[in-house]
Amino acid sequence: MPVELPPELKKLETELKLRGFSKQTSKMYLFYNRKFLEFIEKDIEEIKDDDIKEFLASKISDDSLSNSSIALIKASLKFFYTDMLGKNMSLIKTPKASKKLPVVLTHKEIKDLIDNTENIKHRLLIELLYSTGLRLSECINLQYCDLDLNDGTGWVRLGKGAKDRIFIISEIFKKDLLDYIEKTNAGGRGYIFSIKGRKMSSSGIQHAIKISAERAGIDKPVHVHTLRHSFATHLLENGVDIRKIQKLLGHSNLQTTQIYTQVSSDEIKKIKSPLDML
Repeated sequence: MPVELPPELKKLETELKLRGFSKQTSKMYLFYNRKFLEFIEKDIEEIKDDDIKEFLASKISDDSLSNSSIALIKASLKFFYTDMLGKNMSLIKTPKASKKLPVVLTHKEIKDLIDNTENIKHRLLIELLYSTGLRLSECINLQYCDLDLNDGTGWVRLGKGAKDRIFIISEIFKKDLLDYIEKTNAGGRGYIFSIKGRKMSSSGIQHAIKISAERAGIDKPVHVHTLRHSFATHLLENGVDIRKIQKLLGHSNLQTTQIYTQVSSDEIKKIKSPLDML
């Protein structure tokens, strides 16, 4: 049963919905704003910059929280107190979120991952995620009516930022999907990845990928986003223009896509080691 929100946070919940924030982001923004109010034990009108600093400092001293988590906490407070209530938080400094390069699978690891997936539905799932670069939520909500198999394209409906976008459909995925529909008498209606008519859960999808990665003997952490990162990196290595990759990923900012230029090893491999030049 959902916990009743205090009155002061109901406006925040409404604003998050109006701005089109995802359910997960909204959930975290509400969670941290609630924790802050519990921590500071003041009315919103009485809250000062020092109160926010004190709360953030207590979180920074918590060794279990990463810099990325601290950045999320600060963003959730900033949205409520600066964007909505007009308080100035610009002078509050916190550690920068670490900028780790994404984990990318090799072509062989992708093949091993697919080959070691025994469940036909899970195999389709991995093929789709790798061949399209879809996000987890986009995959969960994908329906048969969003696919145009004859045209070789599909549509993400109301993806991140409440935007529609087009994606490409692999010939291999198309063939395997049609085989799956024929063998299981799925009918080609409703959600593509469903159990008894209900769409698969995010934990169910992540677990399916984890099991396949273990069977394939892949030591790297393999998640939905690992397949998305691999999709983008392999396209870049195949010479696809980075702006086209940006559109396929649904990035609003090209800078976000450019991280894959740092992950791609193609240009690095062309450099001769000075040791080999002796």
